[in-house]
Amino acid sequence: MSTTETAATPAAKLTFWTMTAMVVGSMVGAGVFSLPARFAQETGIAGALVAWAIAGGGMLMLAFVFQTLANRKPDLDSGVYAYAKAGFGEYIGFFSAFGYWASACVGNVTYWVLVMSTLGAIWPALGDGDTFLALMLSTAGVWLFYYLIRRGAREAASLNRIVTVAKVVPILIFVLLALFALDPDVFAANWGGDGDVGSLFEQVRGTMLVTVFVFLGVEGASVYSRHAQQREHVGRATVLGFVSVASVFASVTIVSYGIMPYSEIAHLRQPSMAGVLETAVGPWGKILVSVGLIVSVLGAYLAWTLMAAEVLFVAAKDDDMPRFLRAANAADVPTASLLMSTILVQVMLIVAMFSGDAFGFTLDLTSALTLLPFLFAAGYALKLALTGETYAGNPRGRGREIVVGALATIYTVFLLFAAGPKFILLSFVIYAPATILFVMARREQGRRLFSPAEIVILAISVVGAVVGVAALATGALTI
Repeated sequence: MSTTETAATPAAKLTFWTMTAMVVGSMVGAGVFSLPARFAQETGIAGALVAWAIAGGGMLMLAFVFQTLANRKPDLDSGVYAYAKAGFGEYIGFFSAFGYWASACVGNVTYWVLVMSTLGAIWPALGDGDTFLALMLSTAGVWLFYYLIRRGAREAASLNRIVTVAKVVPILIFVLLALFALDPDVFAANWGGDGDVGSLFEQVRGTMLVTVFVFLGVEGASVYSRHAQQREHVGRATVLGFVSVASVFASVTIVSYGIMPYSEIAHLRQPSMAGVLETAVGPWGKILVSVGLIVSVLGAYLAWTLMAAEVLFVAAKDDDMPRFLRAANAADVPTASLLMSTILVQVMLIVAMFSGDAFGFTLDLTSALTLLPFLFAAGYALKLALTGETYAGNPRGRGREIVVGALATIYTVFLLFAAGPKFILLSFVIYAPATILFVMARREQGRRLFSPAEIVILAISVVGAVVGVAALATGALTI
């Protein structure tokens, strides 16, 4: 297919239900299948309920933020990136675009690790998804999807809608079967933990990154907004997708505590949902979850690869990324950014093989990389409401949107605190070198490389990266 500028190619238009499926398909991926063990490693039922209340409320505020911004700023495409740029300048917008893109790519690595770990239960050579054979098979899958997606965004998005239905069904079956098998005595014993998990605050803090990971995708419709048939579909699809999925995630976590002691759940092999259901109904339960996981993860990988490429492509169109990333084919697929995304997934697959816990490391790093883009989007919504921009002709709801923006901002700041210094420093190690792309874009336009304020931001990112690299070199920071 020939390479063209998308301006000369009409964008594929997605219906409301297809965009909702993009949100659900993006959120329902690897994370939900890891929830029982990840939560049991940190907390009992009481802490889990508090954690889901905080995470659900905070992410609902972010869903409302994306709904508000889609309505108030309908001219901004590829939401997360565009909102950061409009609110806080080009360099912050660049960092938001790159960080969101990098988080999507690293998140895609978790999918392959978990698929290989699932298959490793019957093929030991795959281990926990971190062996050389697992790396080779994952690599083959990565490039197979690359060629599939090159065929066209419309076809890939429609396939995702079908896959979304196919993967949600096994998760709902898990919840129902676990409810029927729930042991009230086991459930009661798991209520508060055994005293080894720390204070309730520490328990809740320990679950925050995994809740961020499973909720990633709430912004999916916003990221893909240029393809919407109607602009108002973006916000509606965001909220409907979130509400539909949030209750399922919380249910998967809580019902698991009624099947096994939480100390045993904590040591289950990932995907831990499979081990829980095997205990509840026998070996066929493990098979059901394993098949559902593979369908779910491959569908989520499809959706996230599309969104990752979309972010770089739109940033390049806005002159915030180098021009080579504007390349698209006749099927409206951003080919250059798709290739760059695939290459980063490949690199991070190799890096993950050197981690003591490949799945846990890539999951937490994905969440940490997403926090700054989310913070800038929430901050922009709050800024609009406080300044009154866009409210002159439509002031209705301004008070509510101030509250929503403030709560979403506070929530994302808390998530940065919960992530801790390790993943913040690792994020800087990834963010800082990306400035090379920003410099390339500025030089192509013959513009000054950095303003005084941007130099300050650059200095902070470089110092953070240097500290991170030094910590890795000395062993103070490990992956």
